[in-house]
Amino acid sequence: MIKAYMNWSGGKDSALALYKILQQQQYEVGCLLTSVNTVHNRISMHGVRRELLEAQAESIGLTLTTVELPEQPSMEDYENLLQEKVTTLKEQQFTHSIFGDIFLEDLRKYREDQLDKAGITGVFPLWKVDTKELMQEFWQLGFKTIIVCVNERFLDKSFCGRVIDEQCIKDFPANVDVCGENGEFHSFVFAGPLFKQPIAFTKGELVYKEYAAPKTGDAGKGDTIGFWFADLIKG
Repeated sequence: MIKAYMNWSGGKDSALALYKILQQQQYEVGCLLTSVNTVHNRISMHGVRRELLEAQAESIGLTLTTVELPEQPSMEDYENLLQEKVTTLKEQQFTHSIFGDIFLEDLRKYREDQLDKAGITGVFPLWKVDTKELMQEFWQLGFKTIIVCVNERFLDKSFCGRVIDEQCIKDFPANVDVCGENGEFHSFVFAGPLFKQPIAFTKGELVYKEYAAPKTGDAGKGDTIGFWFADLIKG
């Protein structure tokens, strides 16, 4: 079998991508790879605590390996640390890297260009599938996920901490992709066919943070982008 690792964000797209890959029985998925903010011990961008990430990996039954990032790393810092980790995985005989990306062409090209440096091939099991279809499949399989981060330019903070169900999707503004593929929101998967048991948690406070905006992209017009985070506490 082909030895691969899963780029794991803890959210719904990576969960569905991993599920589909495991069903194919073509790849031996050896580990989950996640970028973690070392200062706050949370998943980068998603803001989920490390202990909940570890609980996911344990329930799935896969080894967790992390890229340990500083607070708000530069792109150069991020790429160097990621390349270091990917090179190590290559030395461990991993040849393929799985992603949950759906339709962002520039992002896919960026990922593939970075992987080429280490001689690793990208795999995109959700690529170009309609996001509404993916969300329906996600529910039908029995997955459950909660919104843990919203970009305030797309969604009101009231969406932060909501479980994604049909009513939640109906409440999204028309310009919001149901899978949040444009960075509108991020999620945390806490139950479904991947897990031996659901991940227990309680909802804590809402936290607001601002980050330097990228130079391009609709989500980044202006100097900063504001995000609301729902703090989940392992229960």
